[in-house]
Amino acid sequence: MAQGNSGSLASFRAEDRPSTHLANSPLAHLRRGSIKTLQVNIGKRCNLACHHCHVESGPLRTERLSEAGCVRVLELLALNPAVEVLDLTGGAPELHEGFRDLVRGARKLGRRVIDRCNLTVLFESGQDDTAQFLADHGVEVVASLPCYTPENVENQRGRNVFDRSIKALQLLNTLGYGQGNDEHALHLVYNPGGAFLPGNQSVLEAEFRERLGAEHGIVFDRLLTLTNMPIKRFAHSLQREGAYDEYMSLLIAHFNPETLPDLMCRSLLSVDHQGYFFDCDFNQACEISIPGSVQNIWQIDDLGELEGNRVGVGPHCFGCTAGSGSSCGGALSADGADGEPGP
Repeated sequence: MAQGNSGSLASFRAEDRPSTHLANSPLAHLRRGSIKTLQVNIGKRCNLACHHCHVESGPLRTERLSEAGCVRVLELLALNPAVEVLDLTGGAPELHEGFRDLVRGARKLGRRVIDRCNLTVLFESGQDDTAQFLADHGVEVVASLPCYTPENVENQRGRNVFDRSIKALQLLNTLGYGQGNDEHALHLVYNPGGAFLPGNQSVLEAEFRERLGAEHGIVFDRLLTLTNMPIKRFAHSLQREGAYDEYMSLLIAHFNPETLPDLMCRSLLSVDHQGYFFDCDFNQACEISIPGSVQNIWQIDDLGELEGNRVGVGPHCFGCTAGSGSSCGGALSADGADGEPGP
């Protein structure tokens, strides 16, 4: 594998390009299973601008799902009882004016609701009662906390983020989160602080549990490890450092076929702020549309019609299959820390 410093796909020899490996790997033949999770990016506005953010959210972003789009999402949930989860993401989804109506509507339909929360948003203006709202409506919180030390967190997410994140976790704990109750589940998301694969999820979870408990009195349910995807802000950082080729080589070399059955693109359908469908949040960021004629929330009533369709893939997909694998639900394979040679 070429290890050039240009930080672009063009620096790979033709036979070593990620696209060549992709075409020759099982990823090229992925098909959808039944859709269990509808993940909706309801807006790109965020109070933070994290270095690793693959959707490049920030305080100045204005893209948002329309009121009609929010209504249609709830209609699709009602029409598709097999979809078990509404997963709300952004940006900071709590900043969208339709966030609470989506939560109420989905919970009324008996669906699980996940809020992908950056924690600090709970202390933004107008969000004083958001934590209580989440608790009152049984919303599961998946919270980004890339480390248990201030330095590593703030290198990725900005100044003073660690202290506010700790206070937010303590607040959620007082409301019953992180104590084994499914409706008040609190999961933390870890991603590496550089161009390397996450460590063993169980080992990291034990470390987080010990440090956060001893130093801050914090409890949580699970730690979910997430591989940094070589797209958008993280890809730009790799390119500036001349490390893009090396990182792609790492992902490809650690391809683990055991991750394939549980890849999130097989059971999750991603919706962007305009109502368009994607096979996952990363494809959404890369603007890789779902294959087929149905492209958005207004063109279909029965999501079961998408079952069996081909999944759109790109070189970044090696991020989800490297080592123990990676997904919105954490690692995919307990035994894949070292992965398998790439195809």
